[in-house]
This record gives sequence, C-alpha cells and structure tokens, in this order.
Amino acid sequence: MATMIEKARELGFCFGVRRAIKLIENAARKQQGITTLGPIVHNRLVVARLAAMGVKSINNLDEFNGGTIAIASHGVSPEALERINALQVNVIDTTCPNVRSAQKAAKQLSESGFSVIIFGEATHPEVKALVGWAGDKAIATLGDNGIAWYEPSDRLGILSQTTQGKAQFTDFTGALLKKAFPDVHEVRVINTLCDETQKRQTAAFDLALKSDLMIVVGGRNSANTQRLADVCSPITETHLIETADEIEAIWLSGKRKIGITAGASTPDEAIAEVAQKLVSQTKDT
Repeated sequence: MATMIEKARELGFCFGVRRAIKLIENAARKQQGITTLGPIVHNRLVVARLAAMGVKSINNLDEFNGGTIAIASHGVSPEALERINALQVNVIDTTCPNVRSAQKAAKQLSESGFSVIIFGEATHPEVKALVGWAGDKAIATLGDNGIAWYEPSDRLGILSQTTQGKAQFTDFTGALLKKAFPDVHEVRVINTLCDETQKRQTAAFDLALKSDLMIVVGGRNSANTQRLADVCSPITETHLIETADEIEAIWLSGKRKIGITAGASTPDEAIAEVAQKLVSQTKDT
C-alpha cells in the first residue's frame, strides 16, 4: 500500500505575511538602501530572498546607516517608533494588521488604568512591542511563573500574543483570574488571537489525528510555526524542519499517512519542495 501524503487545508503564508513581503519586494524593485529592523518575518528563506534583492536586516537602530527603514511584521514599541520617526527618513511599516490591533488594545487598556498581563513569550519581538504599548504596569508571561509574580490590582487587563493557542490562552486566563480574585474589581479580557493562526492550528490538529507522521515546515524562530509543532506532537510523531534537506529517511519507515503543515511565514516553494521529497522517498515503500 502506497504512502499517502496530505497537506493541511490551511498552511503557509497568512495575509499579514504576504502583505509584508509584497510591500518590501515592491519597494526593493524601485529603490536601493532598504534596511529592515529585525527580519521582516521569522523565516530565513524569506530573509535570504530579500537579501538577494538588496534588502538588509539589522538588530537595532544603532546599526542603521541611512536610506529607507522598514518595520517588521511583528511591529515595534512606541519608543522605537519615536526613534524611527526622529531619523526623518523614509519608513515602510509592514506591521501585521492583527498585531496593530493588539497594540491598540494594549494601549487602550493602559490608558484606562488597567494593569496589563500579556500571554506570550517575553523575548519575542511582537510581545516586547506589546509590552511597550501596554505601559509601565505591563508584564508578559507564558505561565505559572508570571502568575506567581502577579500583584493584586484593582483593574486587570489580559490579552495574548497573536500567535498563541486558544486553549492555552483560555487556561492561562482561568488560572490568572483564580489568583486575582477577590482583589480585582474589574477584569477586561481582549481576544487578540489571530484568526489565521487559529485556522492553521485547527487544520494541523485535524490532520495529525489521522496521520502516522506530521512534518511542520517553517523557521525554528517562528512562534506560530512552533505552535503548530506543539499542537501536533502530543498526537503523533512530529518533526519541525526548515527545508526539505532535513527530512530523514528513518522518519518515513512504516508510515502510511504523512501530513504536512507549515507556519504562516513559510514560503510556498519550501512547502512544495518538502511535499516533493516526501513523495519521492516514499513511492517505493
């Protein structure tokens, strides 16, 4: 019986990523000297493709040497935005619309007097920017350590990094509220989870349920790609890879149904190459 290879019904580039890459590629065709503050998206294949077009990436503004600066899809803090505007140079803002909505929510909570807790990876660029928008009383955490740190507040606002899982955010919120009561008098929970991310996680979960092996394609530094691996790995054997070259023959031995999913920053050609290699390596099994 031949091995069946199936792609998840939702995978690969989301609207926000396609928009960000299109903005940069269009600009790069018209001008030189474009510098991105951090990678536009967390995928080294995309970053390499842009570099081939003359787009370079820096880690902080101190490295900027003039020209046009681009804000990555993860967004930046108000402080960073102020520094960028002070440079008085051309700016391309590729901040994902969903991330921008989360920033606005964080800012509104802060301005309304809420202490803000963000469910997210504190070191991730999107979350670092969200903390900046949420003000001095904001913290970011993924679990018990942050909840243990929580200090009683009269007004508490809760939101999430856009690429986190719905179930995890729900569990976190429930645990936090148990700790917060009875001290807190007002709680505001804002759903800042990205619908596109949730669709990909649901599709990956459904495919994992009927697969002997799941291949997750995307950058290892991509939060949404890692969430896909987290969704699949408790269900079936799962491997996260960046390119088809990482596929190992031993993974495929005895597998009758192999599923493929990919992060929202994974280019179509990377997915196609993985699918092609899996078909090639399993056709004789």
